[in-house]
Amino acid sequence: MTRIAVAALGGTISMAPGRSIEDGVVPRLSAEDLLGDLGSRLPMEVTAATLAGVSSSSMDYATLARTRQWGIEQIEAGADGLVVVQGTDTLEETAYLFDLTWPSDAPVVITGAMRNPSLPSPDGQANILAALTVAADPRSRGRGALVAFNDDVHAARWVRKTHSSHVETFSSRPAGPLGMVAEGAVHYFHPSPPRLPVLPGAEHVDLVPLLESGLDDSGELLSLVLKGGARGVVVAANGVGHVSTSTADVIAAAEVPVVVASRTGAGPTFRSTYGFHGSESSLIRMGATMAGWLCPRKSRILLQVLLAAGVGREEIERQFRLRGDLDR
Repeated sequence: MTRIAVAALGGTISMAPGRSIEDGVVPRLSAEDLLGDLGSRLPMEVTAATLAGVSSSSMDYATLARTRQWGIEQIEAGADGLVVVQGTDTLEETAYLFDLTWPSDAPVVITGAMRNPSLPSPDGQANILAALTVAADPRSRGRGALVAFNDDVHAARWVRKTHSSHVETFSSRPAGPLGMVAEGAVHYFHPSPPRLPVLPGAEHVDLVPLLESGLDDSGELLSLVLKGGARGVVVAANGVGHVSTSTADVIAAAEVPVVVASRTGAGPTFRSTYGFHGSESSLIRMGATMAGWLCPRKSRILLQVLLAAGVGREEIERQFRLRGDLDR
């Protein structure tokens, strides 16, 4: 019989009211609480563990490293897949971290909920059921980390949270979802591309701020961050990778890796279309790394993992070319 391991980390899906209504909901439910009778309704064995109980805004690399190690141990002990249940605020980042560092072809599926269990029509158990279904399907193998949410199946590389409260918050614009769950089965729309080489996992990472460019950006904040000891910086730049002339001057003088991504939410950074000071081509000449199709949040995860692995600027550039290229 198929066996799926489930790791519960907290988040809205695990939240229940505190001592009074005024206290709001807090993480209180265990993995067993979340599963309820789902295990008995599916033709599979489910092994569940509560590994944390935090809001996903407080999620950290140490917790995810422990979860990853627990998942690896479960796969080595015979599990066919791993489901990770956490809050949605940083779910897309968790998914991409697992995608970069998960060493097995067995699927790892991340899910959560937008409505806590005390609300009408909570979506938690439906999402867990979908995640278990995806993790148990042999066609999910070799696809890296996946997100199962609202019956859609997303690739970790593309998925983003796009609304603060709607249940259909997760989107893979512009690529679209990989598939969907219907009538208890997974329907994939696309074949699985070859996985890229797995990167080393990291339990702790150095400071890598994410700064957003905007109107009348003097570059002063970026300068302060660089002077404050950042090991690297990701700039969520305008359009296809543009910053102000002042910010460009700061990037030119930076002694640590600077990755430039697009703040738009869809579309790549360019490499050779614009030529003004602060354009993508000028930033490349200054030594900045362009993120390509990776969004700023995914770019930060990749840069943190690479810096934790101790790689140099040349390898950082190569990895972003490899992982940010749409046609890879």
